[in-house]
Amino acid sequence: MAVSESFTAFLAEQLAPLGPVTMRRMFGGAGVFCHGVMFGLVVAETLYLRGDEQNRECFAAAGSTPFSYERQGRVVELAYWRVPDQLLDEADELLAWARAALAAARRVAAKKPGKAPGRGRAPRGRA
Repeated sequence: MAVSESFTAFLAEQLAPLGPVTMRRMFGGAGVFCHGVMFGLVVAETLYLRGDEQNRECFAAAGSTPFSYERQGRVVELAYWRVPDQLLDEADELLAWARAALAAARRVAAKKPGKAPGRGRAPRGRA
């Protein structure tokens, strides 16, 4: 399930107009971040973008499915939806979907108590 450097470099280039996009290795894949907010997930050379109540229907209408995995005999679905393959060939469309995913990720982050969108975690145990 490793993610190739060439694919993450391609995505970083395509998503650069959003701002400082970074990739962090996690769970055998990579998280896609902009200004400290995770709005995407790359697993097995597949890009998934953050969905919420405002943009989820766009993913569903395009035939997309959420990222899922099995844990303790149950299927767990995350709020990251597979990007339709054709968007990887259409930079402007991919960017529009990524902007919507970033907005969704910011909305979700804003709802979490004690967290401001775009801020990293505070160090523990220090004043």
